[in-house]
Amino acid sequence: MEITYDYYRIFYYAAKYKSFSKAAEILMSNQPNITHFMNNLENQLGCRLFIRSNRGVTLTREGEKLYKHVTIAYQHFQLAELELANDKSLQSGIITVGVSEIALHLLILQVMADFRKAYPGIRIRLSNHSTPETIQEVKDGLVDLAVVSTPADIPATLKSTSLMDFSDVMVVSSSHKELCEKPIHLSKMQDYPLICLGRGTKSYEFFSNFYQRYGLKLNPDIEAGTIHQILPMVVYDLGVGFLPENVGIEALEDGKIIKVPLIEKIPQRQICLVESKRTPLSIAANALKQFINNYIETKLKDKA
Repeated sequence: MEITYDYYRIFYYAAKYKSFSKAAEILMSNQPNITHFMNNLENQLGCRLFIRSNRGVTLTREGEKLYKHVTIAYQHFQLAELELANDKSLQSGIITVGVSEIALHLLILQVMADFRKAYPGIRIRLSNHSTPETIQEVKDGLVDLAVVSTPADIPATLKSTSLMDFSDVMVVSSSHKELCEKPIHLSKMQDYPLICLGRGTKSYEFFSNFYQRYGLKLNPDIEAGTIHQILPMVVYDLGVGFLPENVGIEALEDGKIIKVPLIEKIPQRQICLVESKRTPLSIAANALKQFINNYIETKLKDKA
């Protein structure tokens, strides 16, 4: 049996106000139409729902049973419509975002701070993993979108959009000021202990390829778990390390660490936004995506 939602909506108002004329007023219809629709509903259900009188209508026992269920269903519909309206106006919503560590510190923390000020009703669930793990989360549908650093292997089912470039620098503690006096070859730096992110990370792969390009082998003495573990270890002179330039900018300005002027140029990397080609973004997630793009455009204009 297929009965349209409109029939139940009309029944809800007629039963609630015990009046076909009141239901017609609320639904911007007329009483003959309401009567016609309720007669059809009774015929389809095979029972009487209303007892008509000059004073209005009252529910039969069957009508009361139906009203209990219709009331619950209709209230759920109203709540769903309200939630969708709030989502559309960005007054509420939930976004799940996957982010790699470098992308988190170079871009997403500032974007999230501004986004939360603009849309305080939207909740954000943040998943912070390596680039490969984060991309897998998008592929598995565990996050709405992801922001990661390259290198990144993007499956055919996903779409990647470059957001910004960033540069890595080799840094050393301020006790080695002689290393910043003139450009130096990468091979000469192999005399110093090396700190870098561990095997299995895309950063390790990136720098391993960088070393191989010049006939060298990446052989770290210390493998860190996060970028922010590298910085204090360099400050305490445990070795030289690679950092995204903006991550260590305060320590560079304070003179706690020094940039090593390598002759070999470290290739630039990118921060990318990754999303599914198959699953459309929610209203809130799409708003965050646009917010990120606007942030990048504003940042580029400021640089220009």
